[in-house]
Amino acid sequence: MAVYINSTGRYLPGKAIDNEEIENVLGLINGKKSRLKNKILNSNGITKRHYAINDKQQTNISNGEMAALAGKSCIESSFIAASKIQMLSCATSQGDLVLPGFGSMVQAELNLSEVELHTSHGICSSSMMALKAAYTNIKCDEADNALVIASELTSRLFKRSRYEQVTNKAVDFNAEFLRWMLSDGAGALLLENQIRPTGTSIRIDWIKSFSHADVYPVCMSVGIAKDNEHKSWQDYETYSEAEKAGALMLRQDVRLLENIVSIGVQGFLKLITQGKVEINKIDHVLCHFSSKYFKSKIFDMLETAGASIPESKWYTNLYERGNTGCASIFIMLDEFIKTKKLKAGETIFCMVPESGRFNCAYMHLTVME
Repeated sequence: MAVYINSTGRYLPGKAIDNEEIENVLGLINGKKSRLKNKILNSNGITKRHYAINDKQQTNISNGEMAALAGKSCIESSFIAASKIQMLSCATSQGDLVLPGFGSMVQAELNLSEVELHTSHGICSSSMMALKAAYTNIKCDEADNALVIASELTSRLFKRSRYEQVTNKAVDFNAEFLRWMLSDGAGALLLENQIRPTGTSIRIDWIKSFSHADVYPVCMSVGIAKDNEHKSWQDYETYSEAEKAGALMLRQDVRLLENIVSIGVQGFLKLITQGKVEINKIDHVLCHFSSKYFKSKIFDMLETAGASIPESKWYTNLYERGNTGCASIFIMLDEFIKTKKLKAGETIFCMVPESGRFNCAYMHLTVME
C-alpha cells in the first residue's frame, strides 16, 4: 500500500519579528539588554521569526489553536472534507496543558468526529514520530487517510518573567541560549493511500529514525534545575519552589550539542550502507538544522566521509521562518512544495536531528505525476 502526501499547510502567528524587535516582544530580563543575543543570532543566521505572544508577553493564540489553523489550511487545499479524516496524529514539545494529550485538544479545535488519535511527545523529531504513526497506519490498511500536525509555542517559556523568578538573578548561558534560537508555528500534512486528482502528490518511500538516548545524557530539557539534574520539577515542595530553582526553564547543554552533527551524519551513512539511500539519486535535501553554524559542519563531515551532496540541492527556510522545533520540517515541506517546480520522479531526502537526548529521523520521498 503506497502512502502519499497530498496536501500541506502551515500557520505562523502574528507578523514576522526581526532581530531588533525580539526583546520588545520577549521583554528585557531585569530591565537589561542581553549581552549574548547578537553572538547567538550571528551564529544561527535567523533574521525573522514569529511569536504567539505580544509585547506584553500575553498569549495571543494557543498551541492547539495554531495546530488547528495549520490543519484547516491543509484540508482546505486538499480534495477531502474534514468529516472524512480517519486519523489525527499530532506532535509538540509542550501542549497548552500537561494533560490530556495534545492530540485531543487539537481534535476538539478542528471538530473532527471519531478519528483514531495519536499524540507524539518529544522535541524536534516528535513530528516525524507522529508522521510515521500515520504512515504505518495507512500502510497496513488500517486507514485511507490521516492528518498529521506539528505545532510549537515556545515563546511562553522565554518571556522575561520566567527568568526573573529564578532565585539566582544571573541568567546562565544554557538557559538563555534557546531564547534566541526558537520561535512559534505549526505545520500540517495530509496523507492518503491514493494520488490526488490534480496537483502534486509526494510518495513516502520510507521513514527511519535512530535514537541514542542509551549513550548520551539529556541535552535539552524542561523540568530539571541547572545544578540538580536528578530532581524533577515535580519533586519540589511547591511549584513556586521549582520555578525559583530554575527547574521550569528550557535549557540546552551547549557542551553536548556538538554531538548532534556527528550523530546525524553517522545515521545518514548507515542508511547508505543499508542501501536505503543513493547519494547520486537525491535531488533535494530538506534538513532541519537549528543553526547556520551546524550547516557548515554537516557539509564538512559529509565531504570527509565521501558522501557530499551539492549545496545547490539543499533547501531551508530557517533564516526567514525561524526554528519552530518539531513543526519546522512540516513548515519547510509546505513552503518547498508550494514554491518549487517539482518534476515527477524527483527525490527528496529529509533529515531531522533532535538534541533532546539525541534522536535523528530521516525520510525519503518521491514526486509523483
